[in-house]
Parts: sequence; structure tokens; C-alpha cells
Amino acid sequence: ALEVPDFKNALKQFQKLVEKTVTQKTKERLGLCIEDDDKIDYDKFCTTTQTLFGPEVKDYNVKTFFRKISNNLDAKTEWCEVFGCFIGESSAMSSLLEAKNTVFLVSEKQQVTHTAVKRQDMITGLVKVPHLDFTVTASQKGVLTVFNSQRKSFFSYPFNFHQDTAWITGCDFLPQLKFVVAVTERTVVVWDYKSKGSQNDCFIIKPMENCLLCVCTVTMLDQLTKDNVLMGDDKGYVHLLTVTSDHFGWKKSKGKKESQLQVLDSKTFNIVKRKLHDDWVVKVKYISDLNCFGSCSSDSIHSFVLDDMKRLEDDLPVKEFSVPRGVNAFTYCGKAKVIVTGG
Repeated sequence: ALEVPDFKNALKQFQKLVEKTVTQKTKERLGLCIEDDDKIDYDKFCTTTQTLFGPEVKDYNVKTFFRKISNNLDAKTEWCEVFGCFIGESSAMSSLLEAKNTVFLVSEKQQVTHTAVKRQDMITGLVKVPHLDFTVTASQKGVLTVFNSQRKSFFSYPFNFHQDTAWITGCDFLPQLKFVVAVTERTVVVWDYKSKGSQNDCFIIKPMENCLLCVCTVTMLDQLTKDNVLMGDDKGYVHLLTVTSDHFGWKKSKGKKESQLQVLDSKTFNIVKRKLHDDWVVKVKYISDLNCFGSCSSDSIHSFVLDDMKRLEDDLPVKEFSVPRGVNAFTYCGKAKVIVTGG
């Protein structure tokens, strides 16, 4: 443990690190160039923080803190957050978490819970699949769940595939293969949710070059034998991954009945990518009514892109617009034929 004088000095150094990181993120959003030697990414931030405070600081707490100051430059922070301690939590939420492990709220009167989701975990992805009448969720610490709402009740089939410290950053449903897809910071996960019980079949596609932050599937009526998956990363790239049933053939051992986890080399897949933003890609979405994909970023110059999927495979200019401090969310309304963005 650090002595008091050393700890006070560590706090001062940590505050300088935070201020420098916020200044850097501000410059990035203004489109200003930053020297590589001075650039602070997550790895450098984490290493410096753990050097200052020692092994008591856990990776996932530092990761939470880093994302907080990266996503909201005006966010109020306390040094104790890197130790997993928070000040000023609402008593209502605290009592709710104490009572049970809440997955998400369906309404004020009905809550869906599952004991597989650990306390201090959170839902990072929630997708409605209307034609199959169920909802897919992914929790930050690695629980994929299918909630079936038939007969006005919920049936969940959780599969905890998490093998490392990477976080789940999003999920969606593959309509042709009828699998669940999720992304972590360095991998793509494909889960056969129909293999319930003792045979949860899951595929891990890795390694991915950058940290994946969001995912969505591309629904095209003329493609009945394959699924396309859009993904955004922390370096401003939008990826297009194509998967078919041929990729997911099992090599089963004789008499094997337990859950299977198969690692697939990402180099065997058709993946194209293009750098469209100069900051994190926080959301990607395919808009079937427009036959276009959209991607948004906190980048102030290349904030929102809307164009044909073919633009990911060439170098032609894309349709984009700029918003000070970027775009964090967007959606399309078919009736009004408008796209709404939020910064």
C-alpha cells in the first residue's frame, strides 16, 4: 500500500494525466493534430494509472473511467472511481441493485432479471427481433440472453461465453443464419442460441485489428445464404464482415455433449474496412428503406456518414456532414423520411 505522502503525490500525477487526456480529446474533436509521442490511448492511460496506484486498481475500473472522460469531456469525476468506488449514487438505484440483479426494465410494473448477470454488470446491447417475437441482450461482462415473450412471459437462455477481460460492446441478430452476433473489444462472437441446455455452441472470430465498439446486421432480400455485419471501431474504421453457414461447421469430438467454444481465424473471413472518421465510431446502422448505411462519431469534422455499402469497398467520396463535438446517436423515421441525430 502507498504511504500517505506518496499517495498524495500519486493523486496529483493522476489529476495531471486526466487533464492531459481531456485536453487531447478536445483537440481531436477540433481536428487538431497530436504528436504520437504525446498521444494518450487507453493502454497508456491504464499503464500509467496502475503505475501510480499499484495493483489494487483493476483494468475494468480504469476502462470505465477512461471511457467516461472520453465520451463526455465535461463529466464530473472522482479519483476513487478508478478503485471502483462511486460518490453520490442514487439511493433508489442502490436499493434496486441490492434487491436483485436487474437486467433491464420492461415497464414500471414488470422487471426481467437473471442471476447469471452479475452485480455491477450492465446491458450494453438490446435488439428486438419482431418476426421471432424475442429480444436479444448482451451484458458488459459477457452474458448473452434471448428473452422470448410468447404467452406474455419471458424465457431466457443465457450463455456466458466470456473468457477474458474484454467487454461486450454490442449485439444483433443474423436473420439468415439465425444466430446471435456480438462484439467485444478484439473479437466477434457468433452464438447458436438454439443449442440450449448443455450444448451451447459458440464461435469466436479473432483477432480483430482495432477495438470494436458497435455492431449491426445488414438485411438484404437478395442475399438468402449469407449475412453481412457492420462494425465500428475506436480508430474511425467501419468494417463489413460477411458470414455464411460454411464458416460454422463443427468439428465435434465423438460423444462430446458439453458446451463448445470454437475459435476461428479472422483471416479466413471476407472483411473490408474503410476509415470514415477520426475518432470513435459509436454507432453503425443499415437503413434498408434508403439502401444505405449510417455511421456516427464524436469527430467534429466527419461526424455523420450516410452512403451506399459500396463506399466501404472503394475510395470514392462519401456523403457526410460535420457537427461541433460530433454525433453520438441517430435514427431514421420512414413515415417522415427524416434522419434525426443527437450529439
